Amino acid sequence: MVKRSRIVVFIMLVAAIFAMMGTTTSGILERIKLGLDLQGGFEVLYEVRTEDGKQVDAETLKSTVSALDRRINVLGVSEPNIQIEGKDRIRVQLAGVDDQSEARRILSTQAKLSFRDYNDKEMMTGADLKEGGASQTFLENKPVVEVTLKDANKFKEITQKISSMPEPTNVLAIWLDFEEGKDSIKKPETQDNMISAPSVREVFNQNKVLITGNFEIEEAKELANLLNAGALPVELKEIYSTSVGAKFGEQALEKTIIAGIIGIAIIYLFMIAYYRFPGFIATITLSIYIYLILLVFDWMNGVLTLPGVAALILGVGMAVDANIITYERIKDEIKIGRSIKSAYEAGNKHSLSTILDANLTTILAAGVLFYYGTSSVKGFATMLIISILMSFLTAVYGTRIFLGLWVKSGFLNKKTGWFGVKKSDIHDLAETQSTMDVPTRFDKFDFVKKRKIFYYFSIAVTILGILFLILFKLNLGIDFSSGTRIEISSDKPLTIEQVKAELKELKIETDDIVLSGTKNEIAVARLKGVLDKNEITDLKKEMKKEFGQEPNVSTVSPTVGKELAKNALISVVIASVGIILYVTIRFEWRMALPAVIALLHDVFFIITLFSLLRLEVDLTFIAAVLTIVGYSINDTIVTFDRIRENMRLKRRIKEVSELEDIVNISIRQTFTRSVNTVLTVVITVIALLLFGSESIRNFSIALLIGLTCGAYSSIFIASQLWLDLKAKELKQKGTLKTYVEKKKTNDEAQV
Repeated sequence: MVKRSRIVVFIMLVAAIFAMMGTTTSGILERIKLGLDLQGGFEVLYEVRTEDGKQVDAETLKSTVSALDRRINVLGVSEPNIQIEGKDRIRVQLAGVDDQSEARRILSTQAKLSFRDYNDKEMMTGADLKEGGASQTFLENKPVVEVTLKDANKFKEITQKISSMPEPTNVLAIWLDFEEGKDSIKKPETQDNMISAPSVREVFNQNKVLITGNFEIEEAKELANLLNAGALPVELKEIYSTSVGAKFGEQALEKTIIAGIIGIAIIYLFMIAYYRFPGFIATITLSIYIYLILLVFDWMNGVLTLPGVAALILGVGMAVDANIITYERIKDEIKIGRSIKSAYEAGNKHSLSTILDANLTTILAAGVLFYYGTSSVKGFATMLIISILMSFLTAVYGTRIFLGLWVKSGFLNKKTGWFGVKKSDIHDLAETQSTMDVPTRFDKFDFVKKRKIFYYFSIAVTILGILFLILFKLNLGIDFSSGTRIEISSDKPLTIEQVKAELKELKIETDDIVLSGTKNEIAVARLKGVLDKNEITDLKKEMKKEFGQEPNVSTVSPTVGKELAKNALISVVIASVGIILYVTIRFEWRMALPAVIALLHDVFFIITLFSLLRLEVDLTFIAAVLTIVGYSINDTIVTFDRIRENMRLKRRIKEVSELEDIVNISIRQTFTRSVNTVLTVVITVIALLLFGSESIRNFSIALLIGLTCGAYSSIFIASQLWLDLKAKELKQKGTLKTYVEKKKTNDEAQV
């Protein structure tokens, strides 16, 4: 008897959820803050130095952050991100800035006002000004800055002294950021920082002073605002910076969203075509998953970056993986002769631990990436962690609720075709003791027999990889090698000679120029030296004038480059050690060791190919590598979980051939899942590669190579290494007890 009330509940529940999603999604999207790589802007990492060279204390760092914040308010930038990093660094991120060069100049200008005599002796400083007492006004219809002094008597004494001096020494020079030993009123070539030098012919007994100069109105307003914001208590040195033009950001966002829509649409079609009705349920839970991720990100007040969008799209692949693991298990249970309801319950039960183990190991890699990552990489890790948690929630609990309503309604009884299972594939439950007895379409493949061939192949690739690395080395981006990276974009095709000539006019010379894009409309030039803020300003101005768009410019000091390289290595090591410990606790060390060997094999393979193809290794590459570490261990865990389960079906093992059968059967049983999972994730990666932004092209290539390699290593390396280690244990002990004694299931008990 069909319980139609459960189907009605399903329809009402889904309708209510989608109605809520439809009415709130636009508001969530509007509130989510976009990173500078999606709307333009810049990021600067400053090293904070005191004038006397002493260690910067916490209070000084806080006061510097406050001064920077006041200056950003002057710029009118909404929601800036200013963070203290370590003992002497401050990171500033400003997205959506119209004039990046101006903003950068205002940030780093110390704004130390000083009044000096003809001998450059300091007579007054900005400390003598009343707080907030500067304003832009006019004198004889010319813009000037009026400042209010704290002590009128002090100013009277100064003007009295200077007015008594003979011409031309009776001047009171007004300087902004005067540098001792370099600047002087007597050296015209060093007077860029001098605002004005009026002659003083009378004594002034007042607390208001007019600063005159050849100001435009905006310049006078800016000076007044800077003086009100206050001088920085320290010197700021740029050690890392990156900037993205607004047009670059818009194009990157548009392309990546299109790529995501295409990738997700193909996944939806695949799931429905292959898994039939459960696939339809998966499309519902995946849509809810995407909504929940955006909702949580909005609640967190997070900043969405380009790698973050990529992580969201890739998270769809991970959510699909949880569905595939469950659906494949349900299909297996149907094939051994269970009823739809029993197969549904058994499939959910057996798949839960697999999904849990796979997700926890991926979270471990994402956590390491978050801790050691910076900027957009940290954003990628954040989105990846949210994706994993939300995929577990929707793919496990959401799928169970929705599919459970249909299963328990009785509507799907005996409709095995709705689950993609042919009646000819179903066996008699009385004749099949477990899923091990059910044949698969891969039974003709002996994955164990030829394992040494795969060992030799992987060893040969590793040796070749070492040779390639010695000969070609890695094409390190400026993130690790230090220097300057300039990304120029044009509406018309570019040539290397054209770009080189334009840079040469700015006294920038480099032979390291690479063209990309469908019509060579993007050029990337790399320099060994680090451009300063003034050189970057000139570069942006000239490139925009010549090509119509501001270039993206990134600079990394040698110190930061070394730190990033060290952190990248530490990240991989910590992730590997963490995975060894986790797998050892949950499984055994004979599975932990092969799992890590397999993932290091995958990582090394990617590094080798990047070296051979001369692809740039940057921060997003490290994000891709650690993502692959997570996916690789995910694949391996699923296979190991099935091996462990099949081991439990035997009380004792006395022959190596029994171990070989277990590994072969386990790989055959999980092969469809491995192929389908990799396929769905690869679909999203290929979509990112073909339709996504150029900025994440190398990221997408690394993921594509790594995911394919991860599936290979899980099947042909990790499982086979476990077999060899277990065979040695068997030879030593003579017999092996399985993990736990076999337990009868409900269906078996009824037979």
